[in-house]
Amino acid sequence: MKLFKIQKPKTYAFEFFTHSILSNNKGIALVMVLIISLISLVIMSGLIYMVTTGTQVSGVEKRYRTALEAGKSSIDIAYQVFSSRGVNPFTAVEGAPISFSITSPGTCLTNKLNNATYLNGAYNWGGCDSSLTITPATTSTYDMTFKIVGTSLDYSVYAKIVDTVAGNSGGDEGLVKTGVVISNSGEVPVMHIPYLYTVEIASENTKDPTERTRLSALCQY
Repeated sequence: MKLFKIQKPKTYAFEFFTHSILSNNKGIALVMVLIISLISLVIMSGLIYMVTTGTQVSGVEKRYRTALEAGKSSIDIAYQVFSSRGVNPFTAVEGAPISFSITSPGTCLTNKLNNATYLNGAYNWGGCDSSLTITPATTSTYDMTFKIVGTSLDYSVYAKIVDTVAGNSGGDEGLVKTGVVISNSGEVPVMHIPYLYTVEIASENTKDPTERTRLSALCQY
């Protein structure tokens, strides 16, 4: 009996699959190192991004808080002006550092301090501005301007009265000009019925106007 051996024909496709590079594990270590390096790079990039973003947010918040404190401090200065009924309350020495000034026409501030915004349903401030908008480059959009001078930063402040109404609380108790202080021509009497002033205040870094804040305050005098 003769035995016959059947041989499969050797083709290019047969050789490729029997000796394919896929069946060879040479270089697998390099591939794994590259994959691990890529994953590590992505993780490190994410950490660097989070640290950088956190630092930027902290810086923005710090600058905003500084501008906010400047705005709050300016309320005290504005209140001194209200107490003087629109007259510059600072001497030349006191006013030099803060560069205080009342914008033209000064009659608008006086009008706002002594008259309600509306009288019998009609606008009572003439041509004076009562909008909430304050534009530093346009002097007609605010009543006064001054600076908050710090050790390393100066903040420019713009303020204006946007509404005045007659209040009904904290009325006068009769201690005006008599029995308290010596009466003289320069004395400013307290209002019998206090006025309530709604004030808009904008403060910004003198060197970097992008660092700014806006405040709305209610003052009684």
